[in-house]
Parts: sequence; structure tokens; C-alpha cells
Amino acid sequence: MTDKSTTLILFGATGDLAHRMIFPSLYHLLCDGLLPEPFHILASGRTEMDDAAFHATIREALGTYAQAELLDEDRIATFFGMIGYCPVSAGDAAQFAALAERARALGDRPMAFYLSTPPSLFAPTAQGLAAAGLVGPATRIAMEKPIGQDLASSRAVNDAIGDLFSESRIFRVDHYLGKETVQNLLALRFANRLFEPLWNASAIDHVQITVAETVGLEGRVSYYDGVGALKDMVQNHVLQILSIIAMEPPARMDSTAVRDEKVKVLRSLRPMDAETVRTHSVRGQYRDGAVKGKLVSGYAEELGHPSDTETFVALKAHIDNWRWTGVPFYLRTGKCMPERQSEILIQFKPVSHSIFGRNGRGGDVEPNRLIIRLQPDENIRLALMAKRPGLDRGGVKLEQVELDVSLAHAFAGERRRIAYERLLLDFLEGDTTLFVRRDEVEAQWAWIDSITRSWTDAEQKVVHYAAGTWGPSAGIALIERDGASWHD
Repeated sequence: MTDKSTTLILFGATGDLAHRMIFPSLYHLLCDGLLPEPFHILASGRTEMDDAAFHATIREALGTYAQAELLDEDRIATFFGMIGYCPVSAGDAAQFAALAERARALGDRPMAFYLSTPPSLFAPTAQGLAAAGLVGPATRIAMEKPIGQDLASSRAVNDAIGDLFSESRIFRVDHYLGKETVQNLLALRFANRLFEPLWNASAIDHVQITVAETVGLEGRVSYYDGVGALKDMVQNHVLQILSIIAMEPPARMDSTAVRDEKVKVLRSLRPMDAETVRTHSVRGQYRDGAVKGKLVSGYAEELGHPSDTETFVALKAHIDNWRWTGVPFYLRTGKCMPERQSEILIQFKPVSHSIFGRNGRGGDVEPNRLIIRLQPDENIRLALMAKRPGLDRGGVKLEQVELDVSLAHAFAGERRRIAYERLLLDFLEGDTTLFVRRDEVEAQWAWIDSITRSWTDAEQKVVHYAAGTWGPSAGIALIERDGASWHD
């Protein structure tokens, strides 16, 4: 393990993500005694304010987002004693120099830079830090997704950051990788002999990944329009989940071995063309409707003008390798859906031959399925066939039952962690396992670019769906043409 970073310089510190996730996570780590000692946080944003004014915004954030039982005035005072605020705008050399002076006053200890900013500011911010003399062989940098808007822009960002930092010191953040249940996918597959022998095309019929949101634009109009669901969700969250589900067993549990296997999967995704996007993809956009009883305006009304940006996408993906040949992966994500859920369904094939139901008696044998719920409730359910109680005078009667492992119940004594707690701790300690490597990002973008190009070539437009539904009927037809159904 490399040396811990003892000074964290956070850019975008006045933003929503910093207040909802990053500062509450750092406070929780302080409460658990997991932050290095000494530890300093230099918060930076474009807004001019002093330390006391910034502390007031963090106090409000902790009151809203930190765990209530951990709030304590002495701890909060200790936390504020770690935090200073220094306004910096990208391109302002004088402000970067003032930041550097304040950082050096904290001591000559390893520093880490966290960029919770738009991706267009990644390179200018890193270059400003280098010009101010803050970048050295012991410094690390973390960047929130997305890394670019396509393969070309992603390479440009990676080249600019790579000129200043070695790959081992670049931490590309996808917060889904910090979720306990996503990490549990590795344990489920590689710590249980039960599943791995069946985790291939011989036993699995298809895989579904759903990431559904109930919210609409949520004030992200300037960012979201022109980006859409494919780039906002599929390129990162959905493909990271897919890579963990489909990867080969890594040689060991370390960052190089795990990420080597993930990138092999991403490179094996079959590119789409103008012909296949017509049958293997659906673009949708929500119109007015109701979500959980609340009236919702349509995307165009919320935006203020017509747009061809998709808020829903469904895809049928194929992984061209020995393990998964012939197994479709159905991917679906959307906004203004009936429920907020992230879920994986592994649909197994039917038994080769059923001894039940002969001579017209008994019941049908349903194929097994494994359902892994990532949010909001973390659980794992395995659907099995069982005999219904009775004397069976009309033949053996079968019914599908579920073995349900609720992680919240199984580990009731454990405090549930914000994903950013794990990611921030790993970042400070230099563990890159749960962060995305450059070749992963670029493999993801290569596949996404094949879809966006093909949408343009095929002139594929968005189809509308009512807010509060599971997307357009075309999204349902995409999977039902193959004799399957989405698990809602």
C-alpha cells in the first residue's frame, strides 16, 4: 500500500455532489477514525467566501445527509478544523498560486486532488495545479464521470491528465463501483462454487440489467440535453455492471487482475451498425404523466423546446467470446420510471428434461432465475422450483419459490455505507481496484460510439412514453420478440 494522502484538495466543493455525498462521507470516515492523522481538506469553488461561510454550508449539508446518530458538536468542530476554503477558477494563475501557498502551509505531506467538476475543466484544473508546483510523484488525482463525451474527447482528457500523472495515480470515479451490492457480485461469483460452473452460455439463457430513475431533469438541463441516457448511464454505470457480471475469474483480488478481466469483456462487445440498431436498440423520451402520484411535465416542456435527446434507452447487446456466445444481454435505463431500482436478472435455461407433468398431470417447470437488487433495497433472490404440499392425487404440483437474502437483514448490525465512503478511503490510500482504468473507459466509449454513429446513419428518432411507465412499447417489444419479458 502506498502512502496515504493527508491533504485533500477538492474542486467543485460548492456543488451538489460535494454537499450530498463527499463531505458527509468524509465526516463519517472521521467518526470511524479512518482518516489519516493529521488530515486537511482544502475546498475550492468559483464562489468567493471565507472559511466560516463555507463551514455554514457544510453544517447544513451534514444536517441533511449525514447519519443523524453520528452528528455531534465536538466531532463537527473537529471536522471544520480540517476544512479551509480557497476560491479558484480554472485559468486563473493567481488563484492557483494562492491555493498552492495555502496547501504548502499545511506541511510537506502527500496531496490528493479530487475534481468534482464538469469534464471540460479536468485538464485546465490539472494544468493549473502543475503550473503552481503542486503536482509531484506522490500526488493523486480523482475525476468524476463522464471522462469525455465520446472516444476522441475521452482520449484528449486522458492524454492531458496522463501527461501530468502516471496511470497508477489517476482515479476515475464511477460511484456504482462503491456500492456494497456491486462489490458483492465479485463475492457471489468467485466465493461460491454453486454459481461459477453454470455462469456461461451452456446454462444461462439471457441477462437483464435495469437502472431506472423516477426523477426527470432535476436541474441538469444544461448538461443532460444533447448527452442523453446512453452516454449518461449506459457508458459508465451499466457497462461497469455488465463487465463484472461477464468477466472471467481474475487471478487474484487486486486492481490489475480485476481490471484486466473487465476490459476484455468491454472489448468483446459486438459493435452495432445502422442495421442492428433498428432491431437491437430503442430510444425513448418521456412526455407528461405521473410518477408516484405526482404530475410530471414532459421532457420537451421541462426543457422549453423540442429535443431529440433520449431519456430512455433499451439495448440488446452481445459479448463475442467463448463464455457468452449466443447469450443476449438486455440493458435498460430511463428517467421518470415508476420505481427507482437498479437490478440484474440472470435467467437460466430450463432443465433439459422434466419428469413432471407427464400424462397431462402436474405443473410446468419454470427455469431458475437469480435476481440481484442493487438499489434501493439490497438483496439477492434465487427462484427455485418446489413441490406444493399435498397428497398429489392429481400428480405432483410444483410452484416457484424464492430464496431471499436481504443484505440489510443478514448484516443488521453493520452500518450501511455511502458508496463514496469506500471510494474516498481507497483514493486516499491509493487502491485503484474500484476505479476505472483508461483502457476500460476507452473500450466503453468505442462501443457507445458505434451506437451513436449508427443512430445517426439509421436516422433513428426518439419514441415517446408517458412519465411513470416502464418506457415505450418498442422497449418492451425488443425483448419480447425473443420470447422473454423485462423483470419489473
